Amino acid sequence: MDERKLVSGKYLEYKGKPLVREGDTICYGDMAEKCILILEIMSYKKYNENDIPDKILVQIIDSKDPNKILKQATKSGLHDAFTYGTFMLEQELKK
Repeated sequence: MDERKLVSGKYLEYKGKPLVREGDTICYGDMAEKCILILEIMSYKKYNENDIPDKILVQIIDSKDPNKILKQATKSGLHDAFTYGTFMLEQELKK
């Protein structure tokens, strides 16, 4: 029997969906929907002595089977990756 524990507490939300970061992985979306967005920071670059995300792996995955990748791309910069990823997620959820 699959018993999943829900973590209590509040999450940062964007457009009504949870946005969670742990290390170099950012998850966006509602696990009750059919898929979610995963952003994996692959590399960083220096900017004014700060490390900022550079190469990002963008994945839309099945929320019931995290090993099933529905769509995948790479982008430069967190802004471009998140913008593109949220667009891909919305398109996949409309299917």
